[in-house]
Amino acid sequence: MSALILFEEKQVRRTWDEAKQRWYFSVQDVVEILTGSTDIKQYVKKLKSRDPELSRN
Repeated sequence: MSALILFEEKQVRRTWDEAKQRWYFSVQDVVEILTGSTDIKQYVKKLKSRDPELSRN
């Protein structure tokens, strides 16, 4: 089952894994809400450039 939920009036995509009995949420949607960034790809790119540990992946 997939469903949208609202958090701070913004949509968050999620899907239910019946076998594991848990929800999985879209990381992109969550990061956008928590950071207020409108361009998640640029946000992650900038974050990686500032943190050597993240840039290894």
